Amino acid sequence: MAENKSYMTKELENGSVNINEDVIVTIALAAVRDVEGVVNIKGVHVTMGDDNVELDCGIIVVYGHSVVEIAKNVQNAVTNAVESMAGIKVTAVGVNVTGVSMGKA
Repeated sequence: MAENKSYMTKELENGSVNINEDVIVTIALAAVRDVEGVVNIKGVHVTMGDDNVELDCGIIVVYGHSVVEIAKNVQNAVTNAVESMAGIKVTAVGVNVTGVSMGKA
């Protein structure tokens, strides 16, 4: 059974660019991996609007770091990466901290 994937269309001067939701997920995953204190990513979900996106990220953080600070850093990293690389406005980034690891980041 084929999955239906959403696309965001950006109109440019000489035509249009269609960006698949998987591209947004890949950009977000890369951004989250670079955040200090995140030891694992449990997933990224994208909700595409007409001209914007909302994302939800599930993460596991390393013990001893501020969970709230890591979540803020994830929100900023994902927003900056998606907006700069895809040119799509990010309206929200939800961060679900699903666990704490006793290992090192």
